[in-house]
Amino acid sequence: MGSRKKQMAEAIKAEKKQVAFAKLNNCPTSPRKMRLVADLVRGEKAEKALQILRFSQKEASRRLEKLVMSAIANWQAKNEDADVEEANLFIKEIRVDGGAMLKRLRPAPQGRAHRIRKRSNHVTVVVDALNKTQS
Repeated sequence: MGSRKKQMAEAIKAEKKQVAFAKLNNCPTSPRKMRLVADLVRGEKAEKALQILRFSQKEASRRLEKLVMSAIANWQAKNEDADVEEANLFIKEIRVDGGAMLKRLRPAPQGRAHRIRKRSNHVTVVVDALNKTQS
């Protein structure tokens, strides 16, 4: 491997060490309802995001709170020597995508049927450490 290629690989590896993520697949809520809660915490610091989610009335906030906690734990596993409080973790990215849809039929008047779509979603949370130069 060339020296420049090795230096770039080392730089990318050091960058990825600061970033940790967590995924929640096939969550049985509609993506629209989950996005309402995800928009509340996008870009917030991790501590503030957890407080927002804890006191939110939405049912989706409970699942999202567990997911943020998991992302923080994943960051801590990657950076064993670093302290979570001193790292100033923040939610770099939060993505809500549509998941599998269960399709059902409900009887309707005059022999017709209405389709019911039971939606689910996939949520990805990326947590990053806020460096002194970024603040």
